[in-house]
Amino acid sequence: MRREPWIVGVSGASGTPYAAAVLRGLIDAGEPVDLVVSRAARLTLLDETGRSFRDAHWAADLGDWLGVPLDDVDVRYWPAGDLAAGPSSGSYPARGMIVVPASTAACAGIALGLSKDLLQRAAEVNLKERRRVVIVPRETPVTRSHLLHLVELIDAGAVVLPASPGFYGSGADATAQQLIDFVAGKVLDAAGVKHTLLTRWTGELGAR
Repeated sequence: MRREPWIVGVSGASGTPYAAAVLRGLIDAGEPVDLVVSRAARLTLLDETGRSFRDAHWAADLGDWLGVPLDDVDVRYWPAGDLAAGPSSGSYPARGMIVVPASTAACAGIALGLSKDLLQRAAEVNLKERRRVVIVPRETPVTRSHLLHLVELIDAGAVVLPASPGFYGSGADATAQQLIDFVAGKVLDAAGVKHTLLTRWTGELGAR
């Protein structure tokens, strides 16, 4: 069977735990993944987790970041500066793309078709090929230009899914990980990937 991965782009916005939760969810579901980590995302990852992410040691660094063994996992890594990489072309097979977290710069670059790096180029390619693209902005407050770029992404066919966790699944005393998993679960819902990351609303108050 032809390999059709989900392309996951991690940009430099704060929120690398969201990316980790989405990646773990895709891996748990047995989905093949192509990963692109922007240069700015490496700085954010180092700041938020104390972990480095290096091109030459990406497998070891990714396994350390996610806390899961990658021995039997179908993950391929593409450097963000490699504009000749597979995901830069529409003929490269893919299920679609998830950008998590999505910085304001990444949203603008994708909306305007700038293709400044592989993350932006791959997202633009998946939009033009009419594949599912899920964009997870994590910025507040937002400017008018940011909102306009998000509207342009929606008009281009993307699902814009802000990192906005709900509390009905775990209550007001929810842990940070429960709130992170809620957002990751919504992302996987938008991608059509099965998971058990969140407690779904049943129509009954206090049903947790």
